[in-house]
Amino acid sequence: MKTLLVIGYVWPEPNSSAAGSRMLQLLNTFLLQGYLITYASPAQASEHAVVLSDLTITATHIDVNDSSFDDFIIELQPDIVLFDRFMMEEQFAWRVEKHCPQALRVLDTEDLHCLRFARQKMAKAQAKTVIQAVDNHHLYSEQAKREIAAILRCDLSIMISEYEIKLLQEHFNVPKSVLIYIPFMLPTLKDPTFNPFEQRAHFVSIGNFRHEPNWDAVLCLKQYIWPLIRKKLPQAQLHIYGAYPPKKATQLHNEKQGFLVKGWVDDAKAMLSDAKVLLSPLRFGAGLKGKFIDAAECGLPSVTTSVGREGLFLNDNLFNDSLVDNSLINNSVTNDALGENSVTLLSHDDFNHFAELAIELYCNETLWHTLQQNGPSWLNQRFNESKYQSLLIARIDEINETLASHRQNNFIGSMLLHHSMKSTQYMSQWIEAKNKLTN
Repeated sequence: MKTLLVIGYVWPEPNSSAAGSRMLQLLNTFLLQGYLITYASPAQASEHAVVLSDLTITATHIDVNDSSFDDFIIELQPDIVLFDRFMMEEQFAWRVEKHCPQALRVLDTEDLHCLRFARQKMAKAQAKTVIQAVDNHHLYSEQAKREIAAILRCDLSIMISEYEIKLLQEHFNVPKSVLIYIPFMLPTLKDPTFNPFEQRAHFVSIGNFRHEPNWDAVLCLKQYIWPLIRKKLPQAQLHIYGAYPPKKATQLHNEKQGFLVKGWVDDAKAMLSDAKVLLSPLRFGAGLKGKFIDAAECGLPSVTTSVGREGLFLNDNLFNDSLVDNSLINNSVTNDALGENSVTLLSHDDFNHFAELAIELYCNETLWHTLQQNGPSWLNQRFNESKYQSLLIARIDEINETLASHRQNNFIGSMLLHHSMKSTQYMSQWIEAKNKLTN
């Protein structure tokens, strides 16, 4: 039986974040292939984490900068090691390479962190501005050097967004052979029944508060967008949901303004199925935003920005030869709703227009119904589970069959592995020795 070791940055929380749902989709893909899976993480236990033993997956705590991992992986001898985000590759890949050199090393990036952080830095200096295009000064950062190096060192990196694959190829010269596009993988929706317009109420927003783009979006709603909506719809309410709300978030709760910070919700799908419009004015971020997929699965239309919708639609937001401003053309309500790339949501990067779209969608039943009904076909075509499961397993099998030549052709990755892994090894061993002296 083939074995898979997943080294997780955190324990999977599918009800807290899109990253948690994404990890479960990957785990399920390998379970269906009969893999024996061990999930190991240095993270603290989480009350919202899925119970992996229920999925016949072994859960193990591991420590960073500790040679106990060497004994662990020598005994396990996995066929594949999947690193959850590049930070785990930095911490553990040198030990994997040393003790299991023939194990296939796969990186799940979740999103391209260097792109997200570049946009975030630019957003801090540009209030009310949605940051899709980034300049080279912010893109070619120390964060990017670390992340791209991890991608090159691995045999395969799983990318969730076509936009990010194109960025890696055109701006960092990452070879196509070490990248694979695997978006969210969803089972087919067959004739779903949605709650109709007249049975729904309230605007909603949802997102893990520990994720900076989500917290920034809540602030934008509070400061700029909700006052505009409330002026036109004085009885409307906005319900804010998300895991781990900090005190600064709960302090925004204001009954008189209809701005209600609800925090954790036990059944997000039930909540989305009863809401009327999802609002998410994301100014920065990367990857795919799972909240819009969840909303479409529940028949809930959304309003977002160009960053929010990035990568969700075929040939949407793909740039050609630079990152110079290629933001979406913000169409009118009618064109944006009915255009071939705008099947389930509306978007605009100007917050005044964003509010207008939200009001229109909340009040216009015909428009609302059009977006709702387009959701299932979009999800089934764009995120077909069986299609992408097959593509991922086929690519892994292909690389395994030609692993020596695959690594030889990725010479820069092999060179980075040789040099940077040695430096990481010595730093880790130094930290371990220091810890022993201080304990």
